[in-house]
Amino acid sequence: MAWPMIFLTLAFCGIAVLGVLAVRVGLEVRRLARAVGDGCERLARAAEDLERAATPTAARAGRTKR
Repeated sequence: MAWPMIFLTLAFCGIAVLGVLAVRVGLEVRRLARAVGDGCERLARAAEDLERAATPTAARAGRTKR
């Protein structure tokens, strides 16, 4: 009778450890998704700034060649 109780206890501990690890992975995935979203926003802002800065330069380049 002792062996089934030991196996049941080990199985419960194993499932508890897997549950804790699953929660930790879920939290890290949420943090990573937030970081990726912030990075995408920063890239979009940088692209807009670059486009705004390049517009007058492109206009000047077009005028000098003609």
